[in-house]
Amino acid sequence: MAQALVRALAAQRTVVDGIEAPLFGGVFAIFGHGNVAGLGQALAAARESLPTFRAHNEQAMGHAAVAFAKASRRRRMMACTTSIGPGATNLVTAAATAHVNRLPVLLLPGDVFASRAPDPVLQQLEDFGQPAVTANDCLGPVSRFFDRIWRPEQLVEALPAALGVLTDPADCGPATLALPQDVQAEAFDFPADLFARRVHAPRRPRPDRAELSRAATVLSGARRPLAVAGGGVHYSDACAEIADFASRRGIPVAETQAGKGALVWDHPLLAGAIGVTGSAAANELAREADVILCVGTRLSDFTTASRTLFEDPGVRRIGLNVAAFDARKHGSLPLVADAREALGELDAALGSWRAPEEWTARARRGIAEWNGVVDRVTAPGGAAGPLTDAQVLGAVNRASRPEDVVVCAAGGLPGELHKLWRTRAPGGYHAEYGYSCMGYEIAGGLGVRMARGGVGEVLVLVGDGSYLMMSSEIATSVAMGCKLTIVLCDNRGFGCIHRLQRATGGEPFRNLLSGPPIDLVSHARSLGASAVGVRSISELEGALAVARDRAVSSVIVVETDPQRGTEAGGAWWEVGIPEVSESPEAKRAREHHERMKERQR
Repeated sequence: MAQALVRALAAQRTVVDGIEAPLFGGVFAIFGHGNVAGLGQALAAARESLPTFRAHNEQAMGHAAVAFAKASRRRRMMACTTSIGPGATNLVTAAATAHVNRLPVLLLPGDVFASRAPDPVLQQLEDFGQPAVTANDCLGPVSRFFDRIWRPEQLVEALPAALGVLTDPADCGPATLALPQDVQAEAFDFPADLFARRVHAPRRPRPDRAELSRAATVLSGARRPLAVAGGGVHYSDACAEIADFASRRGIPVAETQAGKGALVWDHPLLAGAIGVTGSAAANELAREADVILCVGTRLSDFTTASRTLFEDPGVRRIGLNVAAFDARKHGSLPLVADAREALGELDAALGSWRAPEEWTARARRGIAEWNGVVDRVTAPGGAAGPLTDAQVLGAVNRASRPEDVVVCAAGGLPGELHKLWRTRAPGGYHAEYGYSCMGYEIAGGLGVRMARGGVGEVLVLVGDGSYLMMSSEIATSVAMGCKLTIVLCDNRGFGCIHRLQRATGGEPFRNLLSGPPIDLVSHARSLGASAVGVRSISELEGALAVARDRAVSSVIVVETDPQRGTEAGGAWWEVGIPEVSESPEAKRAREHHERMKERQR
């Protein structure tokens, strides 16, 4: 069965920019009991047709697979295989990351014996009342598709079903096939067509005529329209289309974390980031807009400022999304379709309509003012003491080139990057902020590098908190020759949550580290990277230049201030603040919380 699975996976193909390529870039594997004898032997025999890569942590290899799929615009993907116990449960966080971000990854954890002959086998989870439950059932809620192959012939139906989910633009997400270890090794006369070459071309559903007509009517009646670009713009290859649509129609565009980079930073109508970590320009336009064209976004709380951002009492939303589930959110008028197809047809349906010139001109003024703010806060100078995250990312941004890509995830850095990073080309910004998963950054950088080959630099920005959670894939990047440039901002703890703790009325408590400093430079060197510590912007700029010329992964450690973030821009975010507290600060925070709750729609 394992041999059949591997052979079938190797036969899957896809189309990327008009060129046919393998659907699966390979398989990440950490072998143990439960997958080494069955699937492990099958992969070893098929190494030329389906390469296998070894990581150092199952969660990390899952994150690398997620990043590979994201950087490949969901056209290509990876599989991950683990042993039956902690290896399998280590995949849960990565699966949740893929699920939230609607990204494809095939998970192949080993499982118990279907025969139950040796029960309880090593690492087996025993449910006293449900003998069929195994540790892999943890993956059910975080998988778009889940099946356990109790008999080898079940693969004939299960694998195509999993592939259908992995390649579906609306239902896309992680698929899990749990593989009992005895079944992996069983023989069966599989039908020959299971191994036939299959090309998975992206499906592009066109809009319903009635939905398109209603959307065009609402948008053509707008006096203050705003478009919001989400990740679906990238996955649909619709970046050029939304940029042209904005220019022709005079509509300003704001970007979510997943949508950032849909327009290059100096497009005249790019208002920048929207929401909690948004620009002043985008958020001011959002507050006044009477029609919001939501393109490929799931409208998370960070995008909508916990449903307080769109303040016009009569505001209408058009949900242009390939997934009907997302298209209807917030009472939106659904336009269920592929973004690229629908933007073209919507543009044709609008005739000669353009947004009022005074609205377009106002947007341009706000954009110019915001660009001045970005220049100021990312400039090398500033107050004495540790550098700010904004100053660090400003230096990295200036040193980057259009073909480079920046990678980030949890903590304060994604918020700063969302506001301040200037993306010069689509695909140049890679943030995992749907699940905001600490530990994603370096593993994600590895996946991005594997997807991009030798194109450009992969610039990973990570805080010391995330680094200490999961830095093991530095060693994997060195072993594989997948060069990363990692800028490690050391603020001695969880600085982002420390600031949130203080902003919500809490006292400083267990977020910043005490005790002697950790030698992060030596740690990175021990994993095989070139590493250096810097203390100024000029030293950082010099280290970035040296890192670009190196063939091996580099880690640049820079001390940053945990207290200072960029105050400009931004919007409210709802978090739970106690109704009862003896703290005056907490009482004031609660009062503000209640005022903002009144503005939620």
